[in-house]
Amino acid sequence: MAETSAAVQRRLPKLSWPWGISLGVLGLVALLDLGNAWPVAWFTANAVAHTAPFILFAVTAVAYMKATGAETLLAKAFEGRETRMIVLAALLGGMSPFCSCEIIPFIAALLALGAPLSAVMAFWLSSPLMDPAMFTITAGELGFDFALAKLVAAVGVGLLGGFGTMMLKSTPVFAEPLRAQPQVGGCCGVKKPFEGKPVWAFWNDTPRRTVFRDTWVDNLLFLLKWLTLAYMFEAVMVTYETTAWIGQFLGGDGIGTILLAALVGMPAYLNGYAAVGFIGGLMDHGMAPGAAMSFVVAGGVSCIPAAIAVWALVKPRVFAAYIGYALLGAILAGLSWGALA
Repeated sequence: MAETSAAVQRRLPKLSWPWGISLGVLGLVALLDLGNAWPVAWFTANAVAHTAPFILFAVTAVAYMKATGAETLLAKAFEGRETRMIVLAALLGGMSPFCSCEIIPFIAALLALGAPLSAVMAFWLSSPLMDPAMFTITAGELGFDFALAKLVAAVGVGLLGGFGTMMLKSTPVFAEPLRAQPQVGGCCGVKKPFEGKPVWAFWNDTPRRTVFRDTWVDNLLFLLKWLTLAYMFEAVMVTYETTAWIGQFLGGDGIGTILLAALVGMPAYLNGYAAVGFIGGLMDHGMAPGAAMSFVVAGGVSCIPAAIAVWALVKPRVFAAYIGYALLGAILAGLSWGALA
């Protein structure tokens, strides 16, 4: 127990600024409009409590996959024919539980060993859009249909980028794509994964139990800080009725609204988990389903952690292609979901 407490204490400083913003927003409301401070705080706490079962399931599932060493299965996607690699990379990217920063060493090694950029691009595009935790949180807040549609969109964007890169690989854009000295860094600590085959009964191994515990705590704190921030902003918007205006502004399913949502989502997106509560509030007040899908797809690919993972390893022209695929994929996903929803 003491060791667990020490592990939590080591992680708390990394979470300071999202918690600080949440407390700052609540403090500002209390300073300027004391009567609404309690409703804002209660709305936020109630929203987090409503999502708690999904959070607990998500962090347990991700911790289990990390402790078993399931990430070693990703290497299987980069073997065989190029078209097969692209399809498997897009599928695994949309279902893998690992953040963009954690896969930097893995991707760097694959590129150094000659894995085709097309398959890597497919994985890079689909990976930040969906994972088991995000699927669970999205389904709980926005509905299973939206979560499933976003998963399909994640795989679709990966396939778009993968096959697009394969067809254009002889052009100057993708010639010698790697930086001379790739930079490794990002939003989280980069840890060496387990090697060899996954060990599904991880609890018999002390290091794997430690990984399970640390991953569980890390992800719980990670989800709590971002969801609290998202629900705090949603509470403020609902209290002061700004969601209705924003929702009506993005209330059409035409290509103009969907394009606008994608362009707004790219620079405004902080985090995929924070976006769930934010988008939920906007959809309740008129934001069109197609615009919502366009926003989360464009923003998910271009958010800082995902973008850093790509920028760290490839030249700017390849990074520009990555952003272009994201924008095109977001528009197509928004139009498709708008037509179906």
